[in-house]
Amino acid sequence: MSADRQTPTDGPVDGDRPVVEAVGITRRFGSTLALSEAGIVVRRGETHALVGRNGAGKSTLVGILTGLLAADAGQVSFDGVPAPPLGDRDRWRRQVACVYQKSTIIPTLTVAENLFLNRHPGRLIRWGALRRQARELLAQWSVEVDVRQPASTLTVEQRQFVEIARALSFGARFIILDEPTAQLDGAGIERLFTRLRDLRAQGVTFLFISHHLQEIYEICDQVTVFRDARHILTAPVAQLSRPALVAAMTGEEVTMPEAAHRPPAVEQPVVLSVRDLVTTSGAEVSLAARAGEVLGIAGGGGSGKVEAAEAIVGLARPTAGTVTLDGRRLRPGSVPDALAAGIGLVPQDRHREGLVPLLSIGENVTMTVPHRLGRWGLISPTRRDTLARQTIADLAIKATGPRAPVAELSGGNQQKVVLGRALASDPKLLVLITPTAGVDVRAKQTLLDVVEQVRQRGTAVLVVSDEVDDLRICDRVLVMVQGRVVREMAPGFRDNDLVAAMEGVDLHHA
Repeated sequence: MSADRQTPTDGPVDGDRPVVEAVGITRRFGSTLALSEAGIVVRRGETHALVGRNGAGKSTLVGILTGLLAADAGQVSFDGVPAPPLGDRDRWRRQVACVYQKSTIIPTLTVAENLFLNRHPGRLIRWGALRRQARELLAQWSVEVDVRQPASTLTVEQRQFVEIARALSFGARFIILDEPTAQLDGAGIERLFTRLRDLRAQGVTFLFISHHLQEIYEICDQVTVFRDARHILTAPVAQLSRPALVAAMTGEEVTMPEAAHRPPAVEQPVVLSVRDLVTTSGAEVSLAARAGEVLGIAGGGGSGKVEAAEAIVGLARPTAGTVTLDGRRLRPGSVPDALAAGIGLVPQDRHREGLVPLLSIGENVTMTVPHRLGRWGLISPTRRDTLARQTIADLAIKATGPRAPVAELSGGNQQKVVLGRALASDPKLLVLITPTAGVDVRAKQTLLDVVEQVRQRGTAVLVVSDEVDDLRICDRVLVMVQGRVVREMAPGFRDNDLVAAMEGVDLHHA
């Protein structure tokens, strides 16, 4: 228990008590120690960051703070009062809510139905009253969404605001945000931060979980670092330098890889040729990538970079243009054809497009290479596990073994599994779409280091991202703005120039 805790008779007034205090929390999953005497204290009205590498214990702590997991030892209290029993979900909802990276909104229901799901009295639903209540709730928190529209039509940003409003409607004033910016562009992130500041002014407290450390310095007051299941430090953000924060997370100095000083790949054969490709959103791109070259496509939200990449690999069907890989023209909109031709893909959304969560690591990694696992359509579990063990070792995947369910892995380790599958076929072209979104700094370093190893084998690599760390490893970067390639960044580009180009600004002609 913290040293400044006092007895109820002489304790502080309610406004001075922590919104939530977790002390001495220990939790095991079998032989795995997920939390070891860890804790956190979040004060009223602050935005408190919780950071750490994947597997540090953040998700387990969130499960305990929201009443979805029981601690083996330790205590959680809200406003100085011990947390409710796990079975009393109504009391938990009045204390805390979490907006997860993977939305809990049901897409087939309307916004109004999602807001009041399982909360209407009696057997009959008064639809007019339900929609009126929904409009009043969203108006109270300045969420501009039509309550009659299906939730499937909401943007990521709108879904987050609807989930926050739903949480606040239960009475909770402590909201946990799990990677809230992972799928937002720069403008969306700024709107989110503006809304968070407004909500803080209205008495809402936030626990902010993010792998984007620059966001911690922009929006948060305090930061708590977990590492290897333990609490490492809590400090005011303004008093903690970025190198010190990274060192606390990793236990060592970490430097993101950059493009080596290597000669241009002009003498190497062209592996990928894209000519006059037009996506359904109207984005247009032409490009060529040579063997051993790392080519970047950069741009903000609405730039068309992701749509262009998905059209190249067959996830989307273009309206015009051609894609040729190693002399073979690919069939538009056909992922199987792209894979057969030699493309390895890490898609933008690993949850929807990259993983089968109920299958094991081995089954996910080897899904595209059944011919390597046996003959006549029969798969050898021994061969599958051998290949998966090699992937686990090569990519430093933190797991008990190849038969561990991929759903049990942290986000960074899941992304490594997706990358492992992309590499299992020894591709001629590796396409990475926002490859480090939602992964910690150490996992990011591992993923980007692999790009250099793949490049040295003669594989062409296409990196599609708006993250400077991802793009810094590229030989060239094509910058897209509003569906058009507006600039090519040569080797040795400056970060400021790249960011300005993505925002449509030329620093040299200001």
